[in-house]
Amino acid sequence: MTRTDVPSGAPDAPTGPSGPHGLHGLRELAARHALLPLRIFLGVTFVYAGLDKLTDSAFLSATGSGSIGELMQGVRDTSAIPAMVDLALKAPVGFAVALAIGELLVGLGVLAGLLTRIASVGGALISLSLWLTVSWAVTPYYYGNDLIYLMAWTPLILAGAPLWSLDALIRGRRRATA
Repeated sequence: MTRTDVPSGAPDAPTGPSGPHGLHGLRELAARHALLPLRIFLGVTFVYAGLDKLTDSAFLSATGSGSIGELMQGVRDTSAIPAMVDLALKAPVGFAVALAIGELLVGLGVLAGLLTRIASVGGALISLSLWLTVSWAVTPYYYGNDLIYLMAWTPLILAGAPLWSLDALIRGRRRATA
């Protein structure tokens, strides 16, 4: 008898290495949960980054050591798109607050699995803007973390949060009422 002869979870299903509780079953379980560690990492990281910015009075200043203004002035001439930096420098504190709130909302959305694809697009856009400005001049390029974050958002943009998420719960309720 092969695995395809008996529905998964049926009492007569084989229990050997290829059965639902063997190696094949573990591979299926791991594949279904593969995005969960990425969601947790990106979610926690972005929540932490947002809270860190919102609670750092030095960062939320237009000038001075450790301020968003100082950071933006420092990267302006080496960024890929200096006009983006100039735009942020018109209202550096407002930009810093918007960035922090964006990171916080993206992180919470991904952790909860609520509107995960949209939140992931937000995370990718934040990472892209930081790569094109703050970490553009980092050499070699792989030392800059913003490009890595940009790439890390891609699987969540494509797949969303199929398990352990509010998205999955909402989808399940819609199917049950349909």
